[in-house]
Amino acid sequence: MPRTTQPSDAGEPLGPLPQEFAAIIRPELPSLIKEIGFEVTRAYPEYARLMSGPHGQAVRLCVEQSTSAFVEQVASPAAPTTLRDELCRRFGRFEAYEGRTLESLQGAYRLGARVALRRVKKVGRRYHLSPTLMLSFADALFAYIDDLEGLSREGYLEVRSHSAEKSETVRRRLLHLVLAGPPVPHTALAELCEQTGWTLPKEVTLVALRSPAEVTRTALDDDVLVDLGDPQPHLLVPGPVDEERGRMLEKALPAARGAIGLTVPVASAADSIRWARRLLELVDGGVVPDAPLMRCADHLVSLWLLADPALMEQLAARELAPLAGLTTTRRERLVETLRVWLDTRGTAAQMGELLAVHPQTVRYRMRGLEQRFAGRLADPETRFATEAVLRALRLRDRRRREAAES
Repeated sequence: MPRTTQPSDAGEPLGPLPQEFAAIIRPELPSLIKEIGFEVTRAYPEYARLMSGPHGQAVRLCVEQSTSAFVEQVASPAAPTTLRDELCRRFGRFEAYEGRTLESLQGAYRLGARVALRRVKKVGRRYHLSPTLMLSFADALFAYIDDLEGLSREGYLEVRSHSAEKSETVRRRLLHLVLAGPPVPHTALAELCEQTGWTLPKEVTLVALRSPAEVTRTALDDDVLVDLGDPQPHLLVPGPVDEERGRMLEKALPAARGAIGLTVPVASAADSIRWARRLLELVDGGVVPDAPLMRCADHLVSLWLLADPALMEQLAARELAPLAGLTTTRRERLVETLRVWLDTRGTAAQMGELLAVHPQTVRYRMRGLEQRFAGRLADPETRFATEAVLRALRLRDRRRREAAES
């Protein structure tokens, strides 16, 4: 039976509507339903178009059921409302499918209630119904409208939730296709872009996150693609991460650790995420100092020199082979002297100052290096390879030493 609540101007709770009231109202239903339909379609043009379209019959059925079910509950409080409930949920679903808010539907429900109340006032005067009964009717009617709105809201939210999940799934698939790179067919990307409303940019920037990633999704721009379910969570930002985008990421990732890759053409997106993940690995290895949100652009040399650690070790073994067999102390001294010479090409006095040794010691070490390398240091390619190796080893070992000392 329709609920009743206590009105603000009454000291006693209103009683339920008497079952005999249904017999008075039932004859009014056919014309009342037509009047509600007329008033609603006049106030809400979108429903006028709906009534004249292929869904018009379903809408009329929903209005009829919603109106008659109220009367049937007065006559028989235990009467089931299964059909009415489902029709109201369908109405809510339809509004969601149409991309509208619930504002118009809620307004239509309340307009229908005012039309019904106006009709019942006329009937009340005809049958000399008491003011208390009329108050009970009004109270029960608007409580009933609350029920109808709640049912429609359930259907509306059901579709919106499902649509959001489906959209997120499609956006993740789009992200995966972008990262897959060529030879992904352009038509596949275009189809997913159309489904999600996402515009395929010319350039992208990938952001690698540590797992588990805590992201404030509402702080992310709408065009940012996200995959937090991946073992290595990541984001895709269309275009470069400028100051504005950087502030957006800081708000969205308040407690997360991440690395911003380089901005690259869409076809090279996999490179951007690879570099970003490599930067996180360098942090884990103590090579790069940790920070909440780092940029690959700030560590390009380190990324290049340490891109392939195993290959770097092989290159180091080849370029520093002339120093093999020396004691650790002797080898470290010669390596440091060689590094300073490659960096400065300075005099013995200048190198001695940097090494904190006597110039004569520098000359002695340089003679030893020249003998061991047997003229190879005069070759530009050998010098370049050796200098790259020494820089890579210095990067790798410096942070390890700092970590051990701290």
